[in-house]
Amino acid sequence: MPGDIAKEIDALQHMATSELAERYEELYGQPVRTRHRAYLIRKVAWRIQANAEGDLTERARKRAAEIADDADVRVMAPKTTIVPPGDDVDVSVTRELPNGEHNDPRIPSPGSAIMREYKGRTLRVVVLADNDGFEFEGERFRTLSAIAKKVTGSHINGFRFFRLGGKR
Repeated sequence: MPGDIAKEIDALQHMATSELAERYEELYGQPVRTRHRAYLIRKVAWRIQANAEGDLTERARKRAAEIADDADVRVMAPKTTIVPPGDDVDVSVTRELPNGEHNDPRIPSPGSAIMREYKGRTLRVVVLADNDGFEFEGERFRTLSAIAKKVTGSHINGFRFFRLGGKR
């Protein structure tokens, strides 16, 4: 690797993330979607080298095109599972438990109150019957996490906040 390229790549280590993002946009012609510093350094360094010393060979490009199938590339995992027709799938059925019981052993029986001291306040949450959720300060909530978020102002696991231990 020639000395100028090595110096340019070494300089990447001293650049701010915003500068790396700008350099990425210069080299690739499109804005970057991440601010992951190590990723940006690798991608920018690779492009600097590729521009100076030559990109992939035509043979390598053809092989990459054979391997790649753009339809299968995803940015995020699918939210639902797609089952091809004809595949046998085990189906589980969800049903309500008798007497308004909850299927999670961490939740006390309906009518019980969950008490918690928080920043000088005593919080009292009543477990409602028939899986209707919880009542706190006259409002109904589906989850303990929703109550914990209302109290703290940030997302927190409801079981952890109300100190309801044990695994499911």
